[in-house]
Amino acid sequence: MEPEVPVKKLETMVQLDATSAAVVKVDVADEEKERKKKKKKGSSEEPEEEEPDESMLDWWSKYFASIDTMKEQLRQREASGIDLEEKEEMDNTEALKGPVKGKEKARAAKEEKKKRTQIPGPSQASEVPEKKKPKIDELKVYPKELEAEFDNFEDWLHTFNLLRGKTGDDEDGSTEEERIVGRFKGSLCVYKVPLPEDVSREAGYDPTYGMFQGIPSNDPINVLVRVYVVRATDLHPADINGKADPYIAIRLGKTDIRDKENYISKQLNPVFGKSFDIEASFPMESMLTVAVYDWDLVGTDDLIGETKIDLENRFYSKHRATCGIAQTYSIHGYNIWRDPVKPSQILTRLCKEGKVDGPHFGPPGRVKVSNRVFTGPSEIEDENGQRKPTEEHVALLALRHWEDIPRVGCRLVPEHVETRPLLNPDKPGIEQGRLELWVDMFPMDMPAPGTPLDISPRKPKKYELRVIVWNTDEVVLEDDDFFTGEKSSDIFVRGWLKGQQEDKQDTDVHYHSLTGEGNFNWRYLFPFDYLAAEEKIVISRKESMFSWDETQYKIPARLTLQIWDADHFSADDFLGAIELDLNRFPRGAKTAKQCTMEMATGDVDVPLVSIFKQKRVKGWWPLLARNENDEFELTGKVEAELHLLTAEEAEKNPVGLARNEPDPLEKPNRPDTSFIWFLNPLKSAHYFLWHTYRWLLLKLLLLVLLLLLLALFLYSVPGYLVKKILGA
Repeated sequence: MEPEVPVKKLETMVQLDATSAAVVKVDVADEEKERKKKKKKGSSEEPEEEEPDESMLDWWSKYFASIDTMKEQLRQREASGIDLEEKEEMDNTEALKGPVKGKEKARAAKEEKKKRTQIPGPSQASEVPEKKKPKIDELKVYPKELEAEFDNFEDWLHTFNLLRGKTGDDEDGSTEEERIVGRFKGSLCVYKVPLPEDVSREAGYDPTYGMFQGIPSNDPINVLVRVYVVRATDLHPADINGKADPYIAIRLGKTDIRDKENYISKQLNPVFGKSFDIEASFPMESMLTVAVYDWDLVGTDDLIGETKIDLENRFYSKHRATCGIAQTYSIHGYNIWRDPVKPSQILTRLCKEGKVDGPHFGPPGRVKVSNRVFTGPSEIEDENGQRKPTEEHVALLALRHWEDIPRVGCRLVPEHVETRPLLNPDKPGIEQGRLELWVDMFPMDMPAPGTPLDISPRKPKKYELRVIVWNTDEVVLEDDDFFTGEKSSDIFVRGWLKGQQEDKQDTDVHYHSLTGEGNFNWRYLFPFDYLAAEEKIVISRKESMFSWDETQYKIPARLTLQIWDADHFSADDFLGAIELDLNRFPRGAKTAKQCTMEMATGDVDVPLVSIFKQKRVKGWWPLLARNENDEFELTGKVEAELHLLTAEEAEKNPVGLARNEPDPLEKPNRPDTSFIWFLNPLKSAHYFLWHTYRWLLLKLLLLVLLLLLLALFLYSVPGYLVKKILGA
């Protein structure tokens, strides 16, 4: 079982009973101040909240923000649990050691504190900074069933199984589940008569019902049941390939819905994003079954697992599990109030049913319920941006703190998503996965609810990433020159988006670089589908040629750039690489000299940028590889330019791959050293002999000329002497 998520309660300074005249004031502004104080007391590195663009938000924005909050709560809970265990271990160790002197105890405490502060691990600079958390209204995500959080909604209505046969009569070997022939719903209470005076003197007391005051009628009632199925996780594989093709099936009374047409191919963590409306009559039709089936092309579909929800218990519970109470009241946008009954009407009804004094509204932004006063905003903004007076904000604040109302107060079910285990009757006790959903119920004799919330899975948006590789510098030299023994490299750069390795693209080769410098002016084009809310690239492909449908994968948006040394007669040599998370990567250095290895390792504080916000980024990035000691070393630097466009923008402004039309890039002005020696032997001889040995060659040439002059002199001297002697 997953750890329980702590529920935050409002702490009150004074204990009050039903007759107390004291008044406690609850203010929205006070809550905000308290929250800010806690943030200041906590880590100074707490990410600031940023204002999101309302038009870009939807239900999924709210859901993912809530998931992050739930994970953070679980992390904090686990951390506090570990701290408690450590403390217990220390106490036990000290107890075994026996009494310790005061000075020794203080020294031990100091050493323990020092150890905790010097835990080995990555430096603070190397940790990826948290992204700013946008200010989004959240809902409550329960990592378990709603019943576990609210005592099975048996605050007055209990369920008793009616079994066939006698207790202990299991001669036929049948389980208790198989012996159930029905269920009795009711409540049993033993109490002393006469009742205490504080009960019998209450307004509206009916002696006929005794302790069962305010019990609703059990007359049949028609209800609209709206089931929202968000997603399933960790489904048990149902196919030979270790996958499943899940779809939703819902059963309530005589209604049986099978969403077979919308099965999701080869997924064990499918996102359904579906809502279903069913009309039911309580108490005859109150057991809701939500099942997940595996679609099969041939034969019958297999049940993966199902979960059952007793709607009647929820409907009549004082926790008001019919429609969750939202965090804020809005009349438009992604957080629109979905209950047909407004907060002020709900509050009035609860006060009436609980015989509570109130609600008393006024002055604006203030409401009094029993001995509690709630203050908050008194205006609401409509779709046109006009502000109107309203009582709904303070009424909602009172509902969110209904548990603090004396005598009748209890926790009301918030807007939520619950996580329910999926079970298969053929495999009792073994969880087949988990299903995230929630259920709203609306009595048919009340105002009709609006249209269902749109929780359909987000469609990925099409983008095109254009990457221009301009230059490289300080690339390690791997090759030894055939003629001179000099170090050199034949450099080319390879790039791809994660998950699309088969679409990797290479630049041309800069041959015989003697300094690690390479010039390319080469453009890559990477089209991709992207889900902004999840910060994932969506890839759809068939797993094999025999697959019926494409399978969808979600992977992080990451660009990989690598440098290689090209070889003609053997495999190319890998030199170094860098992987850039397109949502958060270090801003490139302006010059090659400013580009350091620490930019990639995170040992220096470098501002992070997102290509989805920045759209165009240019700079130098380091390329790293592991050495023989398995440590990172700098193996080169690359100057690149990243430009992100939507598919529509890319269509309007097309560019060519590499250096091709349209919008071609100039051919790089490479030095004469950049050529293939065996394709141009004269040029290679010119370079290797002249550039390397030119001073030696000049000296040799001078020496040869001197020797020629000397030889000519020696050759000419005898003839000249003979002529002189003979007087010719």
